Amino acid sequence: MDMDFNGVIEFLQTTARSVGAEVASPWFYLQFGLILIAAGLAYAAQAAVRARVDMTSLAMSWPLPLRHFVRVMVGSTSTATFTVLVIAARIIMINATWPSRSYLLMVAAKLGFAWLVIRLVTSVLRNAFIVRVVSVSAWFIAALSIIGQLDATVDMLDSFAIVLGGLRLTPLLAIKAGALLIVALWLTNIASNFIESRITSATDLTPSIQVLLVKMIRMGLLVVAIVIALSTVGINLSALAVFSGAVGVGIGIGLQKIVANFISGIILLADKSVKPGDLVTIGDSSGRISAMKTRYISVAAGDGREFLIPNEDLVTQKVVNWTYTDKNTLVKIPFATNYDADPRVVCKLAAEIAAAAPRALKGKPPNCILTEFGEVAMKFSLTFWIADPDGMDHVKSEVMLALWEAFKREGIRVPYPVREIRIRGGALPVETTVEVPN
Repeated sequence: MDMDFNGVIEFLQTTARSVGAEVASPWFYLQFGLILIAAGLAYAAQAAVRARVDMTSLAMSWPLPLRHFVRVMVGSTSTATFTVLVIAARIIMINATWPSRSYLLMVAAKLGFAWLVIRLVTSVLRNAFIVRVVSVSAWFIAALSIIGQLDATVDMLDSFAIVLGGLRLTPLLAIKAGALLIVALWLTNIASNFIESRITSATDLTPSIQVLLVKMIRMGLLVVAIVIALSTVGINLSALAVFSGAVGVGIGIGLQKIVANFISGIILLADKSVKPGDLVTIGDSSGRISAMKTRYISVAAGDGREFLIPNEDLVTQKVVNWTYTDKNTLVKIPFATNYDADPRVVCKLAAEIAAAAPRALKGKPPNCILTEFGEVAMKFSLTFWIADPDGMDHVKSEVMLALWEAFKREGIRVPYPVREIRIRGGALPVETTVEVPN
């Protein structure tokens, strides 16, 4: 580890002497008071603007860039007011006394103006966390530059170093790498979103191929962004080879499931066994695939729920895809009648009712067969085809209700058990018998 303690101590001593000399002057307290007054007036101006201006309808008829600029400036009224008031106080102090006696006002004005510019520049970002990180970091760098301590701070951060093989790690290097990574990832996200919009609008690509291309492009752009960011700050990628063993062990142990799900997602997209829009049943979960992610697929159940199923489960478990090659779906309705009914009449009546269903396919006639002579009833199976499995339970319900109405009309009875409890001698034992009415 390489550290320059003497340089750090000298920097701290110089800073302490400068601050001490400034605080000892009576002009410091005058400037500090003026800054507090400016801050109070700026806060009052911001409150007045918020009470009188509707930000949602502000400059709606203006062009988008100008409307965006106006809204940012109105939202930064306190900063702008503070900067203007401090600049005015600075001008008055310069004309009334020595310029050195208004140094603190000059610093405050520059800091306020720097924050106003940063606020305007970062307003194009949509991620609130990134906006805060970028704003605070940029303002901190601007503050160090304004007070003339940027070079000294850079030297101090570069004086602490850890040497690993051929790689020299310093706080300054980490800050530069982090900043460049944020910028590179932001640009990568913009580029990948643009490419994704173009791919998804291509009608000659299947949904699976679209998702596969988007994932591959995102991953490729991510790798390129990381490599460029690290190379720009002077990190030799070959020096990172010492970490390859640890990374391999981490992937093999801690990231096993993540890697398995990622590879499974690539396999699913390549073999097209499932794709967005398919109606699937996986275990106890059924619904349409609404999205295919790197780690999981999202299955919308139709009742407001969404099942997030790991990609590995689709590769290793049994999956029922109702729309894999053909959306036509066979609907099966089992039912029973008593032995007084004519089974041929029952089959004909059931087939006619199924054929009359609005969603039944006309090209594939329904079929009703007698499947079993049970102990108390004849059992039948009615089958018919519909064009899409969506709403299959509703179709079954409508056909079963029509069957019930037809049976009532034709005098065909559906058997049901009747239980009688006989108590002998007014006490237990109790004998239970089941009778089925004819």
